[in-house]
Amino acid sequence: MEVLKNHIVRRLGTEPANLEFVLSKFTLIEAKRNQQLLTQGDICKHVYFVAKGCLQVYVYDQNMNETTRDIIVEDNWCSELISFGAGLPASENIRTVEPSVLLAIDRQGFQQLMETVPQFDQVYKQILEASYANSVYRINTFVSLSALERIKWLMQYRPTLMSRLSSKLIASYLGINKDVFSRLKAKL
Repeated sequence: MEVLKNHIVRRLGTEPANLEFVLSKFTLIEAKRNQQLLTQGDICKHVYFVAKGCLQVYVYDQNMNETTRDIIVEDNWCSELISFGAGLPASENIRTVEPSVLLAIDRQGFQQLMETVPQFDQVYKQILEASYANSVYRINTFVSLSALERIKWLMQYRPTLMSRLSSKLIASYLGINKDVFSRLKAKL
């Protein structure tokens, strides 16, 4: 819980009086590697804070090819927000890539915090804005970059992923065929 506490304090710039109440709404989950947290079609029941580990957010196309939308590492949040917020079937999957320590909050606890703790609402808005900006930036950047430029982008902006993830997963995240990724990576 200390990691989440520090995360919230950093975002707010001060420790709110009701921080212990906020933390009490989270449940500690110790997940194994490749543990499925959400399956496409199920209702997303949690928002996860990654205290330790790494999560993959991904989808399958009609041919069951896996495409990674995002990789979430420590000190970040992960959920399928449309499903979580509206109670609709999820369009994405979430699984652990590494053994992970997560702090999870369910919809009821989340709603309670949104209604009763103004600072939590402020943190949530910051998280949404950052997530949106990151997604738009990544999409716009990847559309204009060649496969080699995408690999260089990853090495510059998210270098730890290169040593943490398999080539197959990195290729999926970058939208590159894994064989092409391996060939281009060898040139660097």
